[in-house]
Amino acid sequence: MAHSSDALLSALRPVVTDSGASIVDAGLVKEVSDADGRVALTLDLSEGNVAQSRARIGAEVRAILLALQGVERVDIRWRDNVPGRAIGPDDPMPGVKHIVLVMSGKGGVGKSTTATNLTMALHRLGYRVGLLDADIYGPSIPTMLGITGRPVSTDGKHIEPLERFGVKLMSIGFLLEDPKQAVIWRGPMLTGALQQFMKDVHWGDLDFLVFDLPPGTGDVALSLSQRVRSTGAVVVTTPQNVATDDVFKSVSMAQKLEIPVLGVVENMSYFIDSAGMRHELFGSGGGQAVADFAGAPLLGQVPIESMVREWGDKGTPVVQAMPQSAIAQTFIAIAERLIDTIAEGAEDAGLPIIDRSGGQGRVRLPLVK
Repeated sequence: MAHSSDALLSALRPVVTDSGASIVDAGLVKEVSDADGRVALTLDLSEGNVAQSRARIGAEVRAILLALQGVERVDIRWRDNVPGRAIGPDDPMPGVKHIVLVMSGKGGVGKSTTATNLTMALHRLGYRVGLLDADIYGPSIPTMLGITGRPVSTDGKHIEPLERFGVKLMSIGFLLEDPKQAVIWRGPMLTGALQQFMKDVHWGDLDFLVFDLPPGTGDVALSLSQRVRSTGAVVVTTPQNVATDDVFKSVSMAQKLEIPVLGVVENMSYFIDSAGMRHELFGSGGGQAVADFAGAPLLGQVPIESMVREWGDKGTPVVQAMPQSAIAQTFIAIAERLIDTIAEGAEDAGLPIIDRSGGQGRVRLPLVK
C-alpha cells in the first residue's frame, strides 16, 4: 500500500538542517509521492547554505524512507544555489553551468567507468547533465551507455548530441564507421575535433557537462585549459604506487594549468568476499595520498564490484540499472560530495578568462614547465 504524502512528510520531520530546523517545517521537502514502493521527492536547498549539508541530509532521508514498510526505492531530486563557473565572452559553451573534468595520469584505473557513473549520479540527483567523451583514441562511452548512431544537424550549423537515459552525449565513437577502427591522428587534428565537440555541438542549457579525458598529461588537457574555463577536475586513481606515481603527475599538471582539483576518487579500493571479509588487493592509502598532494578531499572509495563491469558491458551504468544497490549509492554519495565541494567555493580557483576579443588587458596563459 502506498504511503500518503502527509505520512511521508511526517516520517521526515526528524531530519534537520545544521541550524536545527526540520527540513519539513522549513519547507525544503517538495513534491513527495509514493508510487508502488518508489518514493520520489525534491529537496530544495536553494536558500541559505543548506547545500553544504547535502550528503548528510540525503543519507538520513534515504535511511528513514527505506525503513518504511513497502518502500523499495527512493529517488531524490535536488534544487540548490550552487554558483556556476565564470563564463567569458568567447566561451564555447555559455549555457553550461559547470564543466567537470574526470582525469587520471594512468590508463586502466577506471576513469571512464567513474565518469559514466558520476554523470548518471548527477542526473539522478535531478540535474541537467551531459557527457563528452574526450578520449579520442580510446572512446568508451558508446559501449558503457549502450548507444550507437550518428549525430545530425537540424540547422546546418550545430550538431545535435545523442541522448540516453536523459543525458546528452558526444563521442568520436559515434562518427566511426567501424567501432574497432583506430583513430590515427596527430595532435592538431585531435585538438580540432575536441574544439568542435565543444563549440559546434548544441549542448544547450546544462547544470553539468562531464568530460571523460584520456589518460596522461597530453594535448587534450592543455587545449581545454586554453579554450574553456572549467569548474575543476575529479582525479581517479587506484591505491597502488604504480598508479599513484602517474596520478601525481596529472595533479601537478592540473595545478600548473590552474585547473582546480575538486576531489579524488579511489577506485578498486577493496573487495568484499562472500564471507564479508574485506581484502585490499591493491594496497591502501593511495587515494588519500593523492588527495593530500592535491589539497583536495577524498570524495570516495569505490570497491571492486562485478556488477559495475557487468552492467557497463551491457550498456547501462550500474547507477542507472540498480540505483539502490550499495555500489550505486557509493557513486551517488561521491556526486553529492562533489557538489558540496563546489558549493563551498572550489570553482573560484579556476583559470583566468581569456580575452580573444582584441581588447586591452589580456591575461597570459600559465606556462607549462
